[in-house]
Amino acid sequence: MARKDFGAKPLSYPQPVWIISTYDENGNVDAMNAAWTGISDYEEIFMCLSSGHKTVKNILKTKEFVVSMAQADCVANCDFVGIVSANNDKDKMKKSGFSFSKAKNVNAPYINELSVALECKLKSYDPSTGHLFAQVVNVSVDESVLDEHGKVDVKKVRPITFDPFNNKYIELGEVAGDAFKIGSKLK
Repeated sequence: MARKDFGAKPLSYPQPVWIISTYDENGNVDAMNAAWTGISDYEEIFMCLSSGHKTVKNILKTKEFVVSMAQADCVANCDFVGIVSANNDKDKMKKSGFSFSKAKNVNAPYINELSVALECKLKSYDPSTGHLFAQVVNVSVDESVLDEHGKVDVKKVRPITFDPFNNKYIELGEVAGDAFKIGSKLK
């Protein structure tokens, strides 16, 4: 098999696309798109976010935020909040096409159009590296994406991933096998 080298870069699939939403000190909503993210423990997530983002400034003030999974039906809205800064455009959130409601367990907004949301509290942030760790205090899911058994139906959520090789958003959704089961046939 022939292989091609891409160098020392953090290129991987799938790369989550998370939309982080906050309130500022005046109760105004802001949100940003973040793709350098992941799970770091059972109730902890990790992000790499530079300190210049308005959303990061809000997190550092309020210590609370919501992380929503980006979805295919809102891909333009999700991309918009990543390419426009509230530092430069005060009407960013009006233009985003999103609507908001207060989260149940943290002082931060849900994005109503995004069905899976993690309510988070800041654990630590290092401005020199941009490394942010947060405690997940609740996962809230819109009932419209649940199946008849109350489980999340990925085909209803339509989450997207970032393709860092091609700068594209890719919709997830096809089942490749049952986790913790399909490999048993190789025992």
